[in-house]
Amino acid sequence: MATSDLEEQFLAAWPRLCRANGIEPVLPERECYFHPTRKWRFDFAWLPQRVAVEIEGGLWQGGRHGTALGMIADMDKYNAAAAAGWLVLRFSGKHIQSDPQGMFETICEALTREDWND
Repeated sequence: MATSDLEEQFLAAWPRLCRANGIEPVLPERECYFHPTRKWRFDFAWLPQRVAVEIEGGLWQGGRHGTALGMIADMDKYNAAAAAGWLVLRFSGKHIQSDPQGMFETICEALTREDWND
């Protein structure tokens, strides 16, 4: 599956944000399948911590995520991920472009949470 421009922006921003905050970058897995029978995958995932990042594109252009059927499909995917112990963080282009530091801090908080290995 082709990656989006927003996903490429995220992947380019992540190491820069890590270094700017004094952290050695640990790159996430890309296009990570997480369900044993469905073809669902996360845009990005840190497997040991079971933290995933989904980049929600097309929100303002009538993309799939903004339609009723697309939203229901996303609900099914995210509910299955939560039931399997995943923490799924969702970001839009606005987060990547206008508040990358806030996005970074949210991801880091999830990656370093105390209960991730329970």
